[in-house]
Amino acid sequence: MIAALMGLLACQLAGELLARLLSLPVPGPVLGTILLFLVLITRGRIPDTLRDVSRTLLANLSLLFVPAGVGIIQHLDRLRGEWLGIAAAVFGSTVLTMVVAVLVFRGVSRLTGADTEASDRGRA
Repeated sequence: MIAALMGLLACQLAGELLARLLSLPVPGPVLGTILLFLVLITRGRIPDTLRDVSRTLLANLSLLFVPAGVGIIQHLDRLRGEWLGIAAAVFGSTVLTMVVAVLVFRGVSRLTGADTEASDRGRA
């Protein structure tokens, strides 16, 4: 278990180092995840200990949101004073994210030809 955790943290550290040394606009943990994915592809299988540790982390993922919740509580007065702007930003960014996701999905669908296959199945 400790070795699997060390492996996960090593991938994250390697991602952080790459992001900082190369001044990449991608967060280090994302690069670390990509590195882990490449390592797993080259190995051809997921080690059992890594699988168990990953499942445990995912099962308790909600605990990682506790610090964010504590931060919200600590800034509750500020939230009360600026709730309208914050609500508008959250709503606007949510709508914008949904629109961009739809456009990306449609673009990828066109590039891969999946939209023509779906329309052909609809006619049959």
